Amino acid sequence: MTDLDVTTLRAAYDAQLRPGLPDPVPEGASIEPDGPLFRIWGLDSGGLVTYRDLGGLVDAELDALIARQVAASRERGEPVEWKLHGHDEPADLPQRLQAAGFLPQAQETVLVGPVAPLASALPVVPEGVRLREVTTGADLDRIAALETELWGRDLAGLADGLECEIAADPQAITVVVAEAGDTLVSAGWVRYPAGTPFATLWGGSTRPQWRRQGIYRALVTYRARLAGQRDRTLLQVDAAEESRALLESLGLVPVTSTTPYVYTP
Repeated sequence: MTDLDVTTLRAAYDAQLRPGLPDPVPEGASIEPDGPLFRIWGLDSGGLVTYRDLGGLVDAELDALIARQVAASRERGEPVEWKLHGHDEPADLPQRLQAAGFLPQAQETVLVGPVAPLASALPVVPEGVRLREVTTGADLDRIAALETELWGRDLAGLADGLECEIAADPQAITVVVAEAGDTLVSAGWVRYPAGTPFATLWGGSTRPQWRRQGIYRALVTYRARLAGQRDRTLLQVDAAEESRALLESLGLVPVTSTTPYVYTP
């Protein structure tokens, strides 16, 4: 793709998917506006700071905004994640976050691409593996246990978050698992943000012994077909380095990066 295409896709991402507020808001979740940004609580085991842009804030005003996020985190006794994008301004925002006690986590690449080519393909899984859409608490608990095992940190709150999303609007999200017999091999979900041409892909972590067998690709294809059935024309993924090359080979284009900056009280 040309630079113009990347610029256009990034602009669509900024305009259509940011700040990414849940709609409808799941039971137990809350959204707190604070100047140009929003704090979201109750979707996971902490809070999330999100925004489209920071409205030109710099220097002391920006430091005061960051300090308010620290204060909110301390008041609730919960960590808060500031979702920083590579093209966010001002340029010294990462340094200001770190000075306030936010620690950077692993960077991911934001990829955007067309739905149609992927939706026209059939998902192909290894013999003995099947893909299945799930909604029950038991299946969501299995997904959270898998993610906890693979990432080495407690992600039990993922199950509650997904269950609340499904309850709030079953048409806004589809959760898909890959299973070999009774073994959960991988899982991913796709969200359909209201009023946008986008579908967004999440998850996809796969057990090590099942990697490089086409399971992640099949999960992407399956969810792209779901997006196509809902007349979505663009896919977006926050991709870890391990999956970036495959997603690019499937036609998705890197438009920016995203890095979680986490403050833990």
